[in-house]
Amino acid sequence: MSSAIPFPKQAPSGETEAKSGPIATRLASFANEISYERIPKDVRRRAKELILDAVGIAFASTRYDFAHRTLSACMALGGPGDHAVIGMGTRLPLRDAALVNGVLIHGLDFDDTHVQAATHVTCSMFPAALGVAAQEGLSGRDALAAYVAGVEVAGRLGSVTSGEWHQVGFHPTGVIGAFGCAIVAGKLFGASDEQLAMAQGIALSVGSGSLEFLSDGAWTKRMHPGWAAVAGITAAALAKQGFVGPARPYEGRYGLWNSHLGPLAEGLNHEAATEAFFDRWEIMRTAVKPFPACHFNHATADATLALAREHDLKADQVARVLVRVPQPVIKIVCEPLEAKRAPQNSYEAQFSIPYTVAASIVRRQFGLAELEAAVLNDAAVRELAQKVSYEADPDSPFPDYYSGEVVVETTDGRTLRHREEKNRGAGDRPLSTDDIIEKFMQNATLAVSRERAERVRDLVLALDGLDDLGDLEDGLAL
Repeated sequence: MSSAIPFPKQAPSGETEAKSGPIATRLASFANEISYERIPKDVRRRAKELILDAVGIAFASTRYDFAHRTLSACMALGGPGDHAVIGMGTRLPLRDAALVNGVLIHGLDFDDTHVQAATHVTCSMFPAALGVAAQEGLSGRDALAAYVAGVEVAGRLGSVTSGEWHQVGFHPTGVIGAFGCAIVAGKLFGASDEQLAMAQGIALSVGSGSLEFLSDGAWTKRMHPGWAAVAGITAAALAKQGFVGPARPYEGRYGLWNSHLGPLAEGLNHEAATEAFFDRWEIMRTAVKPFPACHFNHATADATLALAREHDLKADQVARVLVRVPQPVIKIVCEPLEAKRAPQNSYEAQFSIPYTVAASIVRRQFGLAELEAAVLNDAAVRELAQKVSYEADPDSPFPDYYSGEVVVETTDGRTLRHREEKNRGAGDRPLSTDDIIEKFMQNATLAVSRERAERVRDLVLALDGLDDLGDLEDGLAL
């Protein structure tokens, strides 16, 4: 794809004439400087592990109704195409395949999160990289470099804020993801620095994601990363052909932060978006989930399980439970309290601290099985959830880590306490490669044979040796 049409000239602003230039311009230059060779070996390995984790979740998601309804909708709209849908034996046009693959990866809320950005990254960056690289006939190394570039940009953009997105009802995965995917797709389309900056400007008008799903467990959160991939691919394609976007999509008068965050945008450190290029790798600050629930619940789940196992705690021994969580997450996983104590479906349960605590004590685990209807309706779980309350933790290291402290008062007068300062899976408390492979195998074999899962595992972990990423697409399709 080439652009023969020159960009129209724009009148410069004082900001764009500043020595450092607009944030989008700096991010574009950085992203285009990222090559496979410039990415450290440990970062490449981590990237492949995150992609493997995502693929395993996508296979598991194929067992659920939301996956098939999404696929049916896309088939009805655009019909068949050339791009694989992971694990579903169907091919769709590029953007439809990216949408469905994003839904599959994010649909169980079991996928990775850039902790400081509070943003799921692989669920949008990988579908964009997979589809565009295959369409352009590019290699696994090209795809990996573009994926890493997208994560680096998204992580930095998200880190400018520290929980503000959730306070105003936006889901950063959808909003921030569109900019990251514009970077991914633009690199793979061969965009110049100017075109890549324009792609970010265009993405300002097409990325979105509302938290209203929290009110009733709606499915819309599942589509945010896939839609971010669609938005980013579209923005990059338009920019490649000379379509003009705003030059200052982040810091401008009506840019991302001012338009979306309002008064909360005051005092943000915009320079966090352009810090430590090639010195700090955001992908290393991306956490793999050990539990299929909102990442804000994870430290609480581990703390609860530690108490339950150490003290052989039974539900009927619990008088009350107090959970201390970071202040910015309270609106997401603790409020309104009565609704959080009685989730009506699995998605509501995944965003409920009381349910996480109750199910973890009763079941001694918290996995996909704990989100099935039988457990949601278990009388012991529901009764115990009524005994769980919360308070803000003034000592939390949020947003660097999603801490959780659980204090249990027992019916015989004991007070049991456990604190997890750093959520397991976070940057400097990562899951091991073996842990990630085991998680992949557990998820993938819910849908396919172990032999098939092992072939997919080996293919993904060797993706940077592929001359044509179409081979990976073929390997992920059934």
